[in-house]
Amino acid sequence: MALMLVKFDMKKRVKLAQTIWFLYWFAVMAGVLVFSMGLFFKIELRKRSELMDNNESHLLPNVLILMGLIACGVNAFGGKVCYDSLDPSKFIKWKPMLKPFLMFCVGFNGLLFVTALLCFVMRIPLQFTLAEGLKSGMKFYKDTDTPGRCYMKRTLDLMQMEFRCCGNNHYRDWFEIQWVSNRYLDFSAKEVKDRIGSNVDGQYLMDGVPFSCCNPSSPRPCIQGQMTNNTAHYSYDHYTEELNVWKRGCREAMVSYYGGLMNTIGALVLLVTMLEIAVTIGLQYINSSLSSLVNPEDPESESEGWILEKTVGETFTDIMTNMKAMSKGGKVEEEAEAGVATVS
Repeated sequence: MALMLVKFDMKKRVKLAQTIWFLYWFAVMAGVLVFSMGLFFKIELRKRSELMDNNESHLLPNVLILMGLIACGVNAFGGKVCYDSLDPSKFIKWKPMLKPFLMFCVGFNGLLFVTALLCFVMRIPLQFTLAEGLKSGMKFYKDTDTPGRCYMKRTLDLMQMEFRCCGNNHYRDWFEIQWVSNRYLDFSAKEVKDRIGSNVDGQYLMDGVPFSCCNPSSPRPCIQGQMTNNTAHYSYDHYTEELNVWKRGCREAMVSYYGGLMNTIGALVLLVTMLEIAVTIGLQYINSSLSSLVNPEDPESESEGWILEKTVGETFTDIMTNMKAMSKGGKVEEEAEAGVATVS
């Protein structure tokens, strides 16, 4: 018994072919959209690649770009087949390759679904990637004269201003590293000597943050130095004062931005997957309805279309039987080759 059997006449077959042809070219544009989203996401990641701990974060955009290109090719071919199905004489040349093509489409739809899931789960490793990348980047903030690191200060400052954040997890992260270059420190000053001498690593640590942490919306002039010293500023208590620097850590801010971007892309890829499944089912109905014409010489005769020629259970059993037969056939060939080699 065929799965989801539908009876067709000439008018219904033509209408189905025209509808699926239109949907296929709509799916081509959807493939372009997936490609564009992957390209956009890759560009966004490259803007801050210095703050990424590894290159694994580029896996998702690369997959999206590849899937978008494949979708364009697959859907363009499917659209051509649907167009030629209106003329049975043209459709004959596509018939031998339709079954492998439909099987490829099923596999491709599965990969699209996995890609959509990947968009949702990649948020987790991204958190660790950004945590380590930001931690390393903050250590190199002061190295403005070191080749390969001289742009880190600019990158971090722009990132903190754009995302309205400060530090890795909190603005106090800047208190734990030396972010001022030695070339700008007066080593003859007592304060500098005391701060360096009080640290086991000989670093100049202070309770201050870079200017890019300042919140321009605050009515008070930015307090970015001696933030824990109440006597250094008039009418100021760092325990109760609403600090005029960004309170949110940059890891949280960037994960929120990239995570939202990935969730949006994942939802769109799911919609594209549903469209791909619809056109694949439609093409299968076209193929089966043209293969089951009551009178193959009369294109206007009635026919039946189906998704599967047998039930799901019977189809699965046939697939397993064919796989076993292929496996046994391979073993027989290997044994025959081994026997010939022994005789020779």
